[in-house]
Amino acid sequence: MTASSLAFLAGRDGLPKTDWHEWFNDFDFYLATDWVITEQGSGTRAISQAKGGVLLITNAAADNDSNNLQLRDVASGQVAEHFKWVSAKRMYFGARFKVSDMTQSDWVFGLQITGTEPIDATLTDGIWFRKDDGDNDLDCIVCKDSVNTGSLEPSTKIALADDTYYVMEWYYDGKTAANGGMIQFFVDGVNVGNVDLDNVPDNEELTVSFALQNGAGAAKSMSIDWIRVLQER
Repeated sequence: MTASSLAFLAGRDGLPKTDWHEWFNDFDFYLATDWVITEQGSGTRAISQAKGGVLLITNAAADNDSNNLQLRDVASGQVAEHFKWVSAKRMYFGARFKVSDMTQSDWVFGLQITGTEPIDATLTDGIWFRKDDGDNDLDCIVCKDSVNTGSLEPSTKIALADDTYYVMEWYYDGKTAANGGMIQFFVDGVNVGNVDLDNVPDNEELTVSFALQNGAGAAKSMSIDWIRVLQER
C-alpha cells in the first residue's frame, strides 16, 4: 500500500473533501510570484515541454550554486506557512522528481519552516527528504527546534540513480505517540522506514520547500513532475 492510498486521496475514505486541506501542483504552469526564491548564481526555472507538466530547475555552473524555493503567499509576498503537524490528524507529503547528478549535488524536498536556504542542515523544524553532496544515499528528516530524530538513512537502503524519477512520500497515520504513531517514509510506494514522534515539529507552521545545490563546478538540474500536501482538518 502506498502513502497516497494511506492518505485516502482526500475524501475517498468516505470523509467529505472539505474535511481535508489539500495543496497540489502538477506544474502545467509556473509563476515565479508563487514562490519565494533564493539562489546562488543565476539559475533558471521554467516549464519543460514534457508529458504531464514538468518544472525544470537548472543551477548556474559554479560549485555550491543553488536554487532554493518555498511556497509564497502571493498577497503578502511572504512564505506561505499553511501547514502544521497536529496530533491525531493524518498528514501527507508527496513529490515526483529527478536530479541530473545524484552524487555531486545536495537537495531537499518536504515541509519546512521559513528559511532562505531550505537545504541548510541546521534548519530548525520540518519533515523532509534530503540527499547530501558526495553520496547518493537518501536521508529522512523529522526535526523540531534543531533536534533531528530521523537524520539517518532509512532502514531500507536506497542508492539513488542519476536522471531517474522517484516518487517520495511521507505520511503521518494520525495515531498519538502513546498509540505508536509514526512518520512513515516511502519511495516508489515502498515503506523505507518509520520515525517516532519524539521530535515532530508540532510548534511551527510549515511550508512546501525544495532546493538543489551543486556539489561540483558544473550545472545540476532538477525536474519536478508534481507535489502534493494533504492534512485532515
